[in-house]
Amino acid sequence: MPFLDITVIPVPTANKEAYLEHSRQTTPFFKEAGATAVTETWAEDVPDGKVTDFKRAVQLQDGETVAVGWITWPDRATRDKAWEALMQDERMMKMDMPFDGKRMIFAGFDVIAEA
Repeated sequence: MPFLDITVIPVPTANKEAYLEHSRQTTPFFKEAGATAVTETWAEDVPDGKVTDFKRAVQLQDGETVAVGWITWPDRATRDKAWEALMQDERMMKMDMPFDGKRMIFAGFDVIAEA
């Protein structure tokens, strides 16, 4: 089954195009490293929760939008090897992030069911 890296990111709404450009620039690096797909999404219908929600999870501030993205890898071993290499890749190290990375949530997930 595939393995997913998932991110939840607070992005300044005015930086939407810069966020997309950042994705366009990094996607080839992920694909070179073995990713099968890179998906980016932009919040359209994100309700306020009673206990928690996407906005609170990233401490969303006025003028920001939640973006959720995921990288699909064939398996965890490919992902682990890829990240080891990507963290040493000078092209990645030179890139500026158009968002506050300190409030980004990221994690890896095993796909346990797929239809």
